[in-house]
Amino acid sequence: MSGNNLHRDEARERARLIDVRATAVELDLSSVAGDATFRSSSEMSFGCTEPGATTFVNLTAPHLAEVVLNGVALDAAEVFDGNRIRLSQLEADNVLRVVADCAYMRTGEGLHRFVDPVDGESYLYTQFETFDAHRAFACFDQPDLKSTWRFTITAPAHWQVVSNMAVDGGPDPVAGGVARWRFRESPRMSAYITAVVAGPYHHVHDTHQGRDGEILLGLYCRASLAEHLDPAELFQVTKQGFDFFERFFDYPYPFGKYDQLFVPEFNAGAMENAGAVTFLEDYVFRARETRALYERRAETILHEMAHMWFGDLVTMRWWDDLWLNESFASYMAVLSQAEATGFPSAWTTFCNIEKTWAYRQDQLPSTHPIAADVDDNEAVKVNFDGITYAKGASVLKQLVAWVGAEEFRAAMRGYFRQHEYANTSLEDLLSALEESSGRDLSSWSKEWLKTAGVNTLRARFDTDADDRFTSFGVVQEAQPEHPTLRSHRLAIGLYDRAGQGLVRRQRVELDVVGAETEVPQLVGVRRPDLVLVNDDDLTYAKIRLDEQSLATLKAAIGQLTGSLARALCWAAAWDMTRDAELPARDYVALVLGGVSTETEVGLVQTLLRQAKLAIDSFADPAWRATGLRRMADTAHDRLRAAEPGSDLQLVWMRTFSAAATDGEHIEVLRRVLSGDTVVDGLTVDTELRWSLLTRLAALGAAGDDDIEAELARDNTAAGARHAAAARAAQPSAEAKDSAWRSVIESADLPNAVQAAIIGGFQQPGQRDLLEAYVERYFAAVGPVWAERTLDMAHNIVVGLYPSLAINDETVRRTDDYLANEQPPAALRRLLLEGRAGVTRALGAQERDRAAT
Repeated sequence: MSGNNLHRDEARERARLIDVRATAVELDLSSVAGDATFRSSSEMSFGCTEPGATTFVNLTAPHLAEVVLNGVALDAAEVFDGNRIRLSQLEADNVLRVVADCAYMRTGEGLHRFVDPVDGESYLYTQFETFDAHRAFACFDQPDLKSTWRFTITAPAHWQVVSNMAVDGGPDPVAGGVARWRFRESPRMSAYITAVVAGPYHHVHDTHQGRDGEILLGLYCRASLAEHLDPAELFQVTKQGFDFFERFFDYPYPFGKYDQLFVPEFNAGAMENAGAVTFLEDYVFRARETRALYERRAETILHEMAHMWFGDLVTMRWWDDLWLNESFASYMAVLSQAEATGFPSAWTTFCNIEKTWAYRQDQLPSTHPIAADVDDNEAVKVNFDGITYAKGASVLKQLVAWVGAEEFRAAMRGYFRQHEYANTSLEDLLSALEESSGRDLSSWSKEWLKTAGVNTLRARFDTDADDRFTSFGVVQEAQPEHPTLRSHRLAIGLYDRAGQGLVRRQRVELDVVGAETEVPQLVGVRRPDLVLVNDDDLTYAKIRLDEQSLATLKAAIGQLTGSLARALCWAAAWDMTRDAELPARDYVALVLGGVSTETEVGLVQTLLRQAKLAIDSFADPAWRATGLRRMADTAHDRLRAAEPGSDLQLVWMRTFSAAATDGEHIEVLRRVLSGDTVVDGLTVDTELRWSLLTRLAALGAAGDDDIEAELARDNTAAGARHAAAARAAQPSAEAKDSAWRSVIESADLPNAVQAAIIGGFQQPGQRDLLEAYVERYFAAVGPVWAERTLDMAHNIVVGLYPSLAINDETVRRTDDYLANEQPPAALRRLLLEGRAGVTRALGAQERDRAAT
């Protein structure tokens, strides 16, 4: 991978030297069915500030056919190294033409090709972030070398072909069932947000009246998924998003039409290609899903739409400021969800999912400032993390509380006008916010954006004989390795148990600065049953509960009337468990005892998933079987009591399956799968069948014949992935060895199948079988990192790390590898993160053991 990289200093020098004006790209995809490559032609016009200078253009391709600079043909053997074309003796004005045979990919990078087993048709899409546009055509592949783009695509005539802009007439017939699509020229934008999607995609269209006229909307998915596409809800969220963003930003949508394409084997949730957003096709639901997943899909739709302004219209100069894209898109997505869609509890979900992710990431040894120091493209790939997305969005929520909502909106409106179609840095954003708010943000920026780590907040108080506060303060602590104490705008809530539930009696909002902040407003106030620091979740910080508040939660957490307050309390309990302050078995008891009163199904799903993780990784190993049995018994009881056909019924069925271990539970799973046991209202559809079968396979209660029979029922791409996962999940040395070899010893697996096998391979109940793979992992990880593409290598390194081998030997083996092999920085980071997970689990297990 190191040969196909771009360093920040190189990018800065190239941006200083050249100015790209226009790029025209022609791709011939007409012979996709049989060829490993496609013909790619690109022509770039660009200026040079120093005539006579030398630079390079990016291209990764098996064969360079032609390169012509200013009318002079260059010798490909002399100027091309497989990833770059050297350009010498540049003129003030230049025209470069490059023709190459580029490779179709199966890794979710570049131009990815997928063949649908249902109809035998090929489906293509591009994925270029951060540094893969040059796998499909020659270009100056860095975010601050923007260009106008004009795409011409030749492909089978029965296909749909989509790019960033609308088709400029056509498609025009060529010959032999082939046609040509010519697309309008785009505004100036970066190479990584250009896109081509092509194939016999099913499509549905609608229109929306935007501020500057009608916006043509399109939805696309594979033909074999057409019956599952739900355009009414997708278009509704899309239109709600456009109305909100155009009004909030006071800037019309800038790219004309807006297509959303659900594509196969996608590596991420979605990608913000201008006017042609690609999504993981799992968002086309083949089976019954809870409303919580529809909420997550809506968040993803709105996140990508926000990028049309944050990221596409105005783009960060270099990946140091990746957060300018991702944090803002995440914050704006949740804000628009809460204010403009049918998901008004979006901030509860944000607290429950995004902030939990952020707190976990911020306590890893690899944590970094939101405004990160990114030296090269290998480094940026691992920064698509909980800091860049979730912590950044959390801190933006705190910033809005700090400067004011209207001031924030005014700053954004000016920011887009001033920097449209250009590139910016952190300083440009802060300047706009300072101008609108009148506040000096230099200290705020240093505290929040340029330092790492998460603070912990707790209430410190004394009471008198009448149980009234005689003093009250908020204590702020920092991690020893990240000692910054930050300025917080937050609220303190006082909650009492009453006839109508656990209700907030009083709320105090204030600035918390330094190690301790007094709260004189609460002196003389009667002590409540629950003191909740950071009520309403205004700031980003871990919170701790005093003993009485924790006891109140154990007895009555379900009585809290506000979903956001409940989410904050649940998050505090989970964080105390991860930090070995609350025994894992106590957390499991809290969840199993209180979750039945929780009304937010998304929160229920998260809590049950965390309780299962607590049993598997944080509990004393001697207690695991007891914990799993209790969880399965509780889930079975809740399944029977749940409203037929409800989301909660489905959640409890999945939870029971995940926790089932003993013979009685296994028999229930068998009978539900076979249909011998019918749960009133529960539809055992395709996805649930695979879930049940994979669990049975992991328990040794289903074999290859059962898997093949299920695959015959669901002979689709999704079915093939599920079957691969189920085979890898089987508790036999042969199954594990076969799965391992398919991932490690061959680079031929498609990305989605590789991910499925890795997911099936790592089973918490199979630690003895997996022990043999610790040494094999450390023997393989170096070659994998050197030889695979970045996405594929990243997934292997993270997915196969021996995280279930929770012992000192795993820590020692990781340390030895780091010391002896001196791996590249990005690989080192991933291994340190895996090591941190093991050491945290060891500490939690010790705490849980002490609770016996």
